[in-house]
Amino acid sequence: MGEGTTDGTDGNPASTGERSDTTSLADAEAIAQVREALLSWYRSDHRDFPWRRTDDPYEILVSEVMSQQTQLGRVIEAWTDFTERWPTVEALAAADRSAVVGFWSEHRLGYNNRAKYLHEAAGQVLAEFDGEFPQDPSGLRELQGVGPYTANAVASFAFDNGEAVVDTNVKRVLYRAFSVPDEKQAFEESARELMPAGESSAWNNAIMELGGTACEKTPRCDEAACPWRGWCDAYASGDFSAPDVPAQTTFEGSRRQFRGRVVDVLRSHDALALDDLGPRVRVDYAPEGTYGREWLRDLAEDLATDGLVDVERHGSRAETVVRLRR
Repeated sequence: MGEGTTDGTDGNPASTGERSDTTSLADAEAIAQVREALLSWYRSDHRDFPWRRTDDPYEILVSEVMSQQTQLGRVIEAWTDFTERWPTVEALAAADRSAVVGFWSEHRLGYNNRAKYLHEAAGQVLAEFDGEFPQDPSGLRELQGVGPYTANAVASFAFDNGEAVVDTNVKRVLYRAFSVPDEKQAFEESARELMPAGESSAWNNAIMELGGTACEKTPRCDEAACPWRGWCDAYASGDFSAPDVPAQTTFEGSRRQFRGRVVDVLRSHDALALDDLGPRVRVDYAPEGTYGREWLRDLAEDLATDGLVDVERHGSRAETVVRLRR
């Protein structure tokens, strides 16, 4: 991993994220400081999702499957309703599959085959594992629809027995903070090197929280009190590009400019359907064209990920409404 160059200031490096010129992440001592800074930051304050209050592998599996390409705000309500209706793996296995798929569709949780696989996985736990979830990633991967990421997440958060998580948020953090190359093996090796042994639950929660709150596509380093500012190459250089964040281009005609226009228009109108919003954002808006509904909805989803707007789907794409988040 690359070295940062930020000068250290007053304070304890392990708790403030500050360091001196001579600190190197090739050092065991430096890695210990980086670990403690992140874990202390996470322990002091983090988002309170209901699945973070449990180590029940069933409840955690449900949250992980629901969270695939679904905004967390919607997942909270759906997860609560789902676990109230089917509170145990036994209850889900005994449920009628059409009811589970219907629930998935009603709560707009994405592809219905995820509901089908989740139902099948519950049956497998009973039939093949005597009602007890496997406790390691390889065993969890035997369950229907459970891929490497989900298996590792359940092993980490239910059993504290996982490997270092490497998702989009984690890649962004490692790329920016320590100049890790945009290569699968490099990310995996760096993530594994940083994670303290036997602390996969706390560590994976913490580093994903960092990527989801402080090191988003639009970084909030100071506002979110990022604990790695003192080590971060991006914070030192001002270059916050990342694998999912291209280097900044000229502002005129850029995506950043049109994102700003969407927010500005919604400040006056609060909420607009795509076809009402589009012409106010750019004069060449054409519903079925290059700069049409698909382009505008993608722009709005970006803003929703950053917590600036809500995107409400009502029937057809033309009826999608974008609302400024207050």
